[in-house]
Amino acid sequence: MNYNKKAVYFFCTDYERDEVAPRVLNYLKNNYPLNLRDYKFDNKNIYDYVDEDNNLFTYVETDKVLSYDYDKYIPLLNELFTDYDVAGVVNWHGGEKAPDKILTVHSTGDVVGGVFAPSNPSYLRNLMVSMEKNRILNNLEDFKVMTEATHWTGTIRDGDINLIDKYNVPLFDIEIGSTLDSWSNEVAVKILATSLQDVFSDEDPVKTLLLTGGMHFEETFSNVIIDRDYKISVGHVLPSQWLVQGEYDKDENYELLKKCVKSIDSKIDGIVIHDNLKSAYKNQIKKLAEELDVPTFKHKKLRNPKDLPIW
Repeated sequence: MNYNKKAVYFFCTDYERDEVAPRVLNYLKNNYPLNLRDYKFDNKNIYDYVDEDNNLFTYVETDKVLSYDYDKYIPLLNELFTDYDVAGVVNWHGGEKAPDKILTVHSTGDVVGGVFAPSNPSYLRNLMVSMEKNRILNNLEDFKVMTEATHWTGTIRDGDINLIDKYNVPLFDIEIGSTLDSWSNEVAVKILATSLQDVFSDEDPVKTLLLTGGMHFEETFSNVIIDRDYKISVGHVLPSQWLVQGEYDKDENYELLKKCVKSIDSKIDGIVIHDNLKSAYKNQIKKLAEELDVPTFKHKKLRNPKDLPIW
């Protein structure tokens, strides 16, 4: 059957490994007419839902968070889901100093190692805009919708970063964080679940930024994406700490910046450079901007989107 667009989402169904994904999948099962496929993904169920615009949404159960067993899952992804437009891993957000009460979407990659999965800025923006719309509609006032630094959760489980770019579909992590109270918040679960079906909601072109420098979470970066008055999104977010660890100031690592840009499924319209980046890193990024013939500007300018030099 021919579909307009196709999205696939993965859910670890083990509550001891993931407190968010099973709750989101249960919401989908209880509120959408899902069709169970007659074959499985690593002995786990696959469900399909087709919306009124003939978009296919596929929900896949997994034993572990997808990135935690990537060497096993990659062949299956490439066997079953290579013709999809976008993929997402629904899971929990945590970690030391992690902000709580967040709904977050981030692109996938290992900045230090210079390996990046495909990223589609339009789909990332659609997910975040929908989350923010639904957050307001459901009066979840103490939560924020945010993006965060590009990363791959498999890294913390000693996964092979060279597998990150072996699945050629744009891949995002879609999460609730960062405590049990947040993971089990029924309203947050509803918002995340319903927003998954809006990944194709806006097909208008967006202005795409590469964000460099700053912390793992930068509110200025997130706010410009969820501002519905301006169609702006991001390809990847490269925070200061990982640019330093990856030695992006060295000429021999300049190619890593070009690899990052190449993984983004649209042209770059501008590069944001956070004030806290040291000059050696700024110089490499400005060199990239010159090569791409796009402007660079400070992150504080994102507070006034209409004045950005990308229009």
